[in-house]
Amino acid sequence: MHPKKHLLVIRLSAMGDVAMVVPVLFAFVHQYPDVKVTVLTKAFFTPLFSQLPNVSVYEAQVKGKHKGVFGLWRLYCSLKKLQITEVADLHNVLRSTILRVYFKLGGFRFVQIDKGRTEKKALTREANKIFKPLKTMHQRYATVFNTLGYSLKLGPERFLPKRELGDETRQLFTTIPNKKLGIAPFAAFEGKMYPLDLMEQVISELDATDAIQIFLFGGGKKEQALLENFENKYSNCTCIAGKATFSEELAIISNLDVMLAMDSGNAHLAAQFGVSTITLWGVTHPYAGFYPFGQPTENAILADRGKFPLIPTSVYGNKMPKEYVKAMRTIHPQDVIKKIKTMLA
Repeated sequence: MHPKKHLLVIRLSAMGDVAMVVPVLFAFVHQYPDVKVTVLTKAFFTPLFSQLPNVSVYEAQVKGKHKGVFGLWRLYCSLKKLQITEVADLHNVLRSTILRVYFKLGGFRFVQIDKGRTEKKALTREANKIFKPLKTMHQRYATVFNTLGYSLKLGPERFLPKRELGDETRQLFTTIPNKKLGIAPFAAFEGKMYPLDLMEQVISELDATDAIQIFLFGGGKKEQALLENFENKYSNCTCIAGKATFSEELAIISNLDVMLAMDSGNAHLAAQFGVSTITLWGVTHPYAGFYPFGQPTENAILADRGKFPLIPTSVYGNKMPKEYVKAMRTIHPQDVIKKIKTMLA
């Protein structure tokens, strides 16, 4: 009798990258319900996977007991006790490559993602740029499962169901106005973030309609203070930062009508629930493969490449010529407002 398959999925790092795993795993567990799945990631991300049947999370303490070569050996020994049968590495960094050595020595099947570094470099370089759409990260994740022998089909899109609101978060929702809009105005790098003065124009005009309740998302003390300022200034704005746990935030996001986000984690959080998600793009571009799952391409509003022809200047928005910080200003607030109103209607 063959032992039951137990797949280890490795994805650490940033929230957006981890969130992009969810729709792929959601498809996987429906197509392969007999395969047990353990996701190796940060403990904070555990709520992302709570709606997936037969999926559990194993906490990677990469700054604690799993730090360094010996810490990773300790991690490997712990994972082996779970009776893992094969490994899908959706990260492919030094840590996971060291784990690969250990698992290979132990006789395990181990497949690493091809991140497409060469074609991404061609897409983002200044000279001889090759401007064409690359394989999406969702497709790259699926390819790892396919290589392991699972014929994984991602379409038609399967979205997570809405989460039930708790008593406290339900109180944040008003009955009038009845349309619910999420706005996540922040990103890891300035080149990916819509200038706050322009974002305030968007918020101000939408707030004045008295037809839309606006939920503001962010993290950290500085972002929370900025969002609370908007909340105090505009009557239909509700700041979520600092008021809800990550699980509660996911529940709120799942109950939105529309999400407005940057090329950042919140876009992927909304997309996994099938929430209509508008994304604003500065020095990054959907061609790099990080477009939210299942969203039509017309939901992306892009900076003007005619004025800033080197876009995308990098995959993550961390590298750009100095003047390209102004690229986002080529997106007019009225275009954003019009798009939101159309989608809410």
